Amino acid sequence: MAAGGAADAQARFGHSVKGLLTEKVTSCGTDVIALTKQVLKGSRSAELLGQAARNMVMQEDAILHSEDSLRKMAIITTHLQYQQEAIQKNVSARAVLVPRMQAAQHSLRSRSHREPLLARSPALSSRQTYRTS
Repeated sequence: MAAGGAADAQARFGHSVKGLLTEKVTSCGTDVIALTKQVLKGSRSAELLGQAARNMVMQEDAILHSEDSLRKMAIITTHLQYQQEAIQKNVSARAVLVPRMQAAQHSLRSRSHREPLLARSPALSSRQTYRTS
């Protein structure tokens, strides 16, 4: 009976070791699967980071181009303001000069109706006299 009990204990021990070994293999397999998933996830993360870096570089170029365009537009705006000021000054000067010129033209017209051309211009009347003599 002792021999049968020892064999029975040995079988139970072997069965127990096989069970533990099976559990360990299953646990290791699960760990390998989790590790593989993590590596794949890390690989995907690296791809996403690379794509994000490329997008960032493209955005940086767009921002630099926009800054350059804004600088150029600021210069153009300044030039347009100078031109606007010059036009306003010319309009103001014209508003002052036009009535003066109209008054001068009116004065000349009224003079021409009152006095002959030769009487107004001594240079012309002396030339006229010189030619006739």
